[in-house]
Amino acid sequence: MNALVDYIAISSGSALVALRYVDRIQARCEKIGDAPHGGRQRNDLMPRLRTIPFERSAVIAYVIEDNKIRITNVFYGGRDFEAFLREAENQLEEE
Repeated sequence: MNALVDYIAISSGSALVALRYVDRIQARCEKIGDAPHGGRQRNDLMPRLRTIPFERSAVIAYVIEDNKIRITNVFYGGRDFEAFLREAENQLEEE
């Protein structure tokens, strides 16, 4: 999350804006467990992966493991998270 805070702080010109935004993301991540199957399934990108949008400006990616939620990534802005995750999955398959 530090990279996200830094990016938003630089983009917005305000560390406070960045910290508040990240606080909201963290609060949303903590609520995923209330409805873990509510996110969109994205097995095409990674086995058991689910994604949910956040405030039209980010995507939270997570997997459900043994009744627990593991946040794998938070992608901010227009970042092509699908390409990033496909590349990561391909690298894992090659190893």
